[in-house]
Amino acid sequence: MKELLELYWTFVRIGLVTFGGGYAMLPILERELVDKRHWTTMDELRDYFSIGQCTPGIIAMNVSTFIGEKRNGVKGALVASVGFLTGPVILILLIAMFISNFAHLEVVQHAFAGIRVCVCVLILQAVLRLWKSSVVDPVALVIYIIVFALHAFSGVLPVKIPAAVLVILAGVAGVIISDRRNRAARKEGDAK
Repeated sequence: MKELLELYWTFVRIGLVTFGGGYAMLPILERELVDKRHWTTMDELRDYFSIGQCTPGIIAMNVSTFIGEKRNGVKGALVASVGFLTGPVILILLIAMFISNFAHLEVVQHAFAGIRVCVCVLILQAVLRLWKSSVVDPVALVIYIIVFALHAFSGVLPVKIPAAVLVILAGVAGVIISDRRNRAARKEGDAK
């Protein structure tokens, strides 16, 4: 029970300080779950983000569910998910009750503009961390360039390629390339 309470309160805190959604959440999750609590590794966290990107729902919520499941099975998944939602739901309800009274104020509009800039910085920080730990060799760079080009130019292509399809294609490419590398290494080892 103590472990479930710790899981719940950890994700309540994460949910309350995570502005900007999925990728903006990565530095916070890394600090809280990888560095501080050692509940997961950075590699696993990246994997959870990848899976969360191509599954229905909010990435941050999916990642919370995956971490909770890893810690305590289905109960942990439910507790982490509810914990992650608790703070934001209460905050959104409070904001919804009062926003119409204050949204027109210039100071509120400037505050939101500042918050948007901060969220961009958090997302950029997450992207740079993912880049450093993911694009580690020429093959990964080639996959990155192809996926980036397909995504960037999907607006001018006859068919728009959904992000989930790109994630799946990149995963398949990674498996195929890894398999070929392993076969080549085995052949080279057998030849010696």
